[in-house]
Amino acid sequence: MTRPILTAARMREAELAAPVGLAELMEQAGQSLAEAIFRHSAGPETLILCGPGNNGGDGYVAARHLSARGVKVRVAALAEPTTDLAKVARQRWDGPVEAFDGAAPAPLLVDCLFGTGLSRGLEPAVAERLSVLAGSARTVVACDLPSGVEADSGALLSPVPTADLTVTFGALKPAHRLMPAMARMGRLVLAHIAIEPDTRWFELAEPDLPPVAEGAHKYSRGLVHALAGSMPGAIALSATAAARSGAGYVRISTSAPIPGLPLSVVQVGDAQLGDPRIGCLLVGPGLGKLPQLLTLALTSRAPKVIDADAIGLVGEPDRLRGQDAILTPHGGEFAQLFGDHPGSKAEQALAAAAVSGSVVVYKGPDTLVASPDGRLGFAPPAPAWLATAGTGDVLAGIIAALRARGMPAFDAACAGVWLHGRAAERAGPAMIADDLLEHL
Repeated sequence: MTRPILTAARMREAELAAPVGLAELMEQAGQSLAEAIFRHSAGPETLILCGPGNNGGDGYVAARHLSARGVKVRVAALAEPTTDLAKVARQRWDGPVEAFDGAAPAPLLVDCLFGTGLSRGLEPAVAERLSVLAGSARTVVACDLPSGVEADSGALLSPVPTADLTVTFGALKPAHRLMPAMARMGRLVLAHIAIEPDTRWFELAEPDLPPVAEGAHKYSRGLVHALAGSMPGAIALSATAAARSGAGYVRISTSAPIPGLPLSVVQVGDAQLGDPRIGCLLVGPGLGKLPQLLTLALTSRAPKVIDADAIGLVGEPDRLRGQDAILTPHGGEFAQLFGDHPGSKAEQALAAAAVSGSVVVYKGPDTLVASPDGRLGFAPPAPAWLATAGTGDVLAGIIAALRARGMPAFDAACAGVWLHGRAAERAGPAMIADDLLEHL
């Protein structure tokens, strides 16, 4: 099941529209935080750091619930509560409250200093003290977001200790799945509270892949046609990935035989782009500086995946309008085609999809899939060892196969990104791109 993602502003709107009051939402959040802490760490001595806002209010509620379960809880406040909700939560906590700057470490540290609403970094002394307390703890839990993270962009506004567990409420925030903040989250738990997220942004989840029909044949399962360029190894990876991802037939137009391909992948000497049976055309991996091949691909009416070198040859994004295309740029290719868009990576991806009329897979350690209609998928964390040559070629082949099998472009791209990450997990840290093919 996909998990919804809300910006800070959309989260505030959802809270105000909730069928219960804000005080009840805080009670639900604090109780959920306490439950997650108890399940994760089985009740060692706990120090909860409370800020002056509603994130601190969640901390006071969690302290009360943990104490009721027999956990030894200490609370340290950065300042007195400044919101009405936090003030009530503080009054309901009947234990002592220490000063933040004098609090002694504890085995379990809970960071409830600042959450979704943070717009500037922590004061240097506060950030330093938080770092000391986190470094002295065996386990660090963050409430909503680790303090110092900007919720919408994933930026680190000040030094941010890495949490072992982050507990958020109602919906994920963009920073949970955007770098560099994503690397600070540890295990991410989404707790239910009584809001109804209304959003077209979500975390990618295990896809529903199209089944193979009982009466299927190779063309009905999907023909992927790839265009080879000057570096045949890349298109070989893509073509093999397409074959391993369920395409019924994979064919490559190439001027010279490509060694090492599965025998089931057909190599032809002419383009054959007029073939109406083509389910998806793949151009870009290993293309080199051959703009005529991209131009040829754009004359085809078939759905297409445009990757790697082909992205840099497009020129203007509006050239792609009407192409039924999926673009798969990494950061450098994205900048080359779309320029320097303002805003977060999420905003940049959506702007690129809108201007090109294409689905955009903005690759990286925090891969996003953006649709021109405003849908945005955030990939769950994938292994860092995917950062090796050729893995993008494999991804392009996976997506091309799923598109050829009849999945809509956005769905095919989302599914491909999810499968790519999970195959890398199975392949292990010593993998090279070729190894991914064995785990698809």
